[in-house]
Amino acid sequence: MVSGKCGIIKSMIYFYLILAILLSALFTFAIRKLAIKYQIVDKPDGDRKIHKQPIPLLGGLAVFLSFFFVMFLAREQLLSGNLSVSHWIGFFAGSCILMLGGYFDDKYQLKPIHSLMFSILAALCVIGGGVNIEKITNPFGGFFFLDKYQIPIISYQGMVLYFTVISDIVIFLWLMGMMYTTKLLDGVDGLVSGVIMIGSLIIFLFTQTTKYFQPDIGLSALILAGACFGFLLFNWHPAKIFLGDGGSLFLGYALGVLAIISGGKIAIALLIMGIPILDVVWTIVRRIMCGKNPLKFADRKHLHHRLLDLGLGQRKTVLVFYAFSAVFGLSALFLQSRDKILALALLVLIMLSAIVTFSYYDKKKI
Repeated sequence: MVSGKCGIIKSMIYFYLILAILLSALFTFAIRKLAIKYQIVDKPDGDRKIHKQPIPLLGGLAVFLSFFFVMFLAREQLLSGNLSVSHWIGFFAGSCILMLGGYFDDKYQLKPIHSLMFSILAALCVIGGGVNIEKITNPFGGFFFLDKYQIPIISYQGMVLYFTVISDIVIFLWLMGMMYTTKLLDGVDGLVSGVIMIGSLIIFLFTQTTKYFQPDIGLSALILAGACFGFLLFNWHPAKIFLGDGGSLFLGYALGVLAIISGGKIAIALLIMGIPILDVVWTIVRRIMCGKNPLKFADRKHLHHRLLDLGLGQRKTVLVFYAFSAVFGLSALFLQSRDKILALALLVLIMLSAIVTFSYYDKKKI
């Protein structure tokens, strides 16, 4: 009887995965037609935008629609775990804000500060939904408890809403970092959608382990992976549609939220997204050192641009990022907390080596 029930549950998981893929592909096809009709396209500029002809935007809307549509169908399973309705509502509300802001940015080219406001509101929606980080593992033993510093902010009919100071600040900074990592990473066909798909699959595998078994989070991660794959069918080089601003922000946001609600396993997401995150950190530092506003100033010195300049081509460049995400992400399933720190240190060393190498070649050109 138990084995039969497990079989039904597994078949439902596969059903939701396949449905997410099919819906994402269907929505992507339809949204591409609409974007072309209303001329919401990304035009090449011969520099950072390396495509040869205008490419439709708004592709992230297809991932968003398919993801949350299937999530709604699977709501019974998703609410069977430790997460409440408010957690999912906060996540959904923030995602809607990102898609709205992304549409305005793709259509009207918003100023960076205006686009930033949508990201800030999205991060606050997750916090307002009650998501918090109770504790994080101390690699040298024990835990750091983040939710014990609380400030009551709203009291209504005996219910008190607390501002968990450290936890909320960590969540806010984490989600902002993840969103802008994928936003700045979105410069090569299939890069962001593929990396997030890999990351979602790794979180799914993590939540299926005996020690950290979380079927609700695992299902949501698998649905996200399916939605990314359906879109990737159109986004693989040569891309027929781009994520757009809202889509690139949403995918980083979604993976960031899943990393938090899967037990605060930020270390796993850091290993999955390690190279892109370090590239963004270096980009910000480099632009500040040059006296440029890191939000306004754009250049062709991201790691993916550097690899393209070496002659790898878009597909091979994307596969390099896929390999780093898959290898280091999967390693997190087997590493202890202290070993994950060493893996992160290795990623930093790899990125520093890349920075030194490319800086050397830049000086030789001069």
